[in-house]
Amino acid sequence: MSRQVLPSRIDEWEDAARAVLPEAVFDYFAGGAEDEVTLRANRMAWQHVFLRPRVLVDVSDVDTSVTLLGQRLAHPVLLAPAAFQRLANEEGECASARAARRSGTLIVASSLATFSVEEISSAAPGPFWLQVYVFRNRDLTRELVGRAIAAGATALCLTVTVPVQGGRERDARNRFSLPPGMEMANFRGYAQAHLPANGAALASYIHFEFDASLSWKDLDWLCAISSVPVLVKGIMTPEDACLALEHGAAGVIVSNHGGRQLDGAEPTAIALPQVAKAIGGRAPVLVDGGIRRGSDVVKALALGANAVLIARPYLWGLALAGEDGVLAALEQLRAETARTLALVGITRATEVGRELLSSAAWKW
Repeated sequence: MSRQVLPSRIDEWEDAARAVLPEAVFDYFAGGAEDEVTLRANRMAWQHVFLRPRVLVDVSDVDTSVTLLGQRLAHPVLLAPAAFQRLANEEGECASARAARRSGTLIVASSLATFSVEEISSAAPGPFWLQVYVFRNRDLTRELVGRAIAAGATALCLTVTVPVQGGRERDARNRFSLPPGMEMANFRGYAQAHLPANGAALASYIHFEFDASLSWKDLDWLCAISSVPVLVKGIMTPEDACLALEHGAAGVIVSNHGGRQLDGAEPTAIALPQVAKAIGGRAPVLVDGGIRRGSDVVKALALGANAVLIARPYLWGLALAGEDGVLAALEQLRAETARTLALVGITRATEVGRELLSSAAWKW
């Protein structure tokens, strides 16, 4: 298949990307933990949320824009952090950042990107968010945070779902590692820029560099060293949502790491309304996991999210058509979101509420 041809439905992009990517790379992006139950359930859960459309509403002017942490976005779909994007396309994270800018939204750049925060910012000048891990070596995290803010990062997203590596059996089978000449560019010049040269490369890296003792006091620390808001990515319970705010978080992201960590974790569509209720409008709530349609975006808003993030759909677009493929994913979701809003009788994304949800939503 030509790298410039995209199927008409985002759900079909995965099979198209499989045809152009090496098996180990495709499995790294596509795979989940263990039996991949949560990976599949993330997608299925959105399909079991039903909407109650209102009719005879003037929907000739539909506005998909939202405001997050004071910044207006053209639509409520952000690019989630995804590591090693040069595996999909030689322009990697720079292409994705440019597409986000063209679409009027934000990229959340991964700490484990194959371009540095400075290179990403230079490729797509303007605001972005940075996803961070608190490494065993706190100085690495502190230095990266400072560099990212200097480069234009307007928020940090602390990922808290990886105290240890999940059972990613596809990666183990493929002996996944980065190819020669590719590194984690944010740590260029440090040993941490490279995965170990063994068949369990990523698992070994996480074991030696990530801190399994991470606790709420480390969120306190990150908030204290950051001059921009910190969101916590990986919140799945009301209890942790409240604790995140108590320890200084400016928002939360409901996420089970795309089904890549704890297999059997509940789908994010089920966790979202519980978390949103606990937050009670005090801070932004975002969600990722299994979102493939604009109708999923509207369902997420109805369940209490302020915005959503996508990862695999834009990675398939990146693999198939580079920057234009990422833009196509965002623009298709924006168009579908606008159409869904019109069909349910709502003219503003910010006006979506729980009254849009069918009472049969969770009978499955």
